Amino acid sequence: MSDADKEGLDFRVRRDDWSRCEFVTNELSLEPLAGGVLFKVDRFALTANNITYAVAGDMLDYWGFFPADEGWGRIPVMGFADVLASSHPAVALGERVFGFFPMSRHLLIEAEREGESVIIDASPHRSAHALFYRQYTPVASDPLYQAVGGAEREDALMIFRGLFMTSFLADDYLAESDFGGAREVVVISASSKTAIALAWALSRRDGVSVTGLTSPGNREFVEGLGCYDKVVTYDALDEIDDGCQLGFVDMAGNADVLRSLHERCGDNVKFSLQIGVTHWREAGEIANLPGATPEFFFAPTQAEKRLADWGGAGFQAAVGGALAEFLDWTDGWLQLRRGTGRQAVEQVYRDTLKGSVDPRVGNLLSL
Repeated sequence: MSDADKEGLDFRVRRDDWSRCEFVTNELSLEPLAGGVLFKVDRFALTANNITYAVAGDMLDYWGFFPADEGWGRIPVMGFADVLASSHPAVALGERVFGFFPMSRHLLIEAEREGESVIIDASPHRSAHALFYRQYTPVASDPLYQAVGGAEREDALMIFRGLFMTSFLADDYLAESDFGGAREVVVISASSKTAIALAWALSRRDGVSVTGLTSPGNREFVEGLGCYDKVVTYDALDEIDDGCQLGFVDMAGNADVLRSLHERCGDNVKFSLQIGVTHWREAGEIANLPGATPEFFFAPTQAEKRLADWGGAGFQAAVGGALAEFLDWTDGWLQLRRGTGRQAVEQVYRDTLKGSVDPRVGNLLSL
């Protein structure tokens, strides 16, 4: 057993000032109480989407996933882990899973097992959270893991599984209503990975064009992706066709940009979907805008609907097939980078918080 298996280590941030962060060690018990399962976190992805969890930490109780001392928070991330210790009769040592973890070396859960397909954290502090956020999927019986190519695709899967699921469901949600009559979808913060996944999905549909809104510095990259029909920069909003029936999908959360677009396009705004806050410093009040009222998109709600409509196997098949194609497409531009240890984790976190990570890069981290 390595020294890292003998001592817990958590990365946490101040909930009122995310630039303040620290690492905290803790005692680690390798003999969990009845039903307990201790995961050793192998590695996790850190993207701008995880900053969104901090922004919405109080509103959607993301801080409640992994409790910390008063005033501190542990940001959820998605990754892979292995069972280091188990007192649950149906959870075996060494079992590898995918799911939500803190930025830590370990996670202890109160486990419930539902067949071969899922391990659920039944800890009281997580009981109010959507099942999507509480489940750990063993890779040996995970259809999405198998659909994309298994172990060879783990790094790309960590970057995109959650982001792609959100984008897949947002695309499905909009298509279900025929985009509210809109014929053009403007994706704000077009270089973010969730936006790219959404644009890729939208580009496969007939009857709707996709415009990406991005910074001048990212314009060349976004244009080179090939999934946007048109790319516009934030300093040229007049290039958005205000005479066209359109809709906005906002990954940025920049109140000034969204207000300017609504005021420019008025009643031609047929929908305005809020998903991310990559521009979290510019977040603000977005009430009383012309056109369609902005609405927040909560992916688990659409997932539950489609699970009921399609059944579990049908849902997994639809997502798995699309995800496999998407990951093959990302091979043309995605640069995967691994980092290990405190310094690497803090540096990537600070770069992500500042929005200075190259959009081509996907960061995978371990403590």
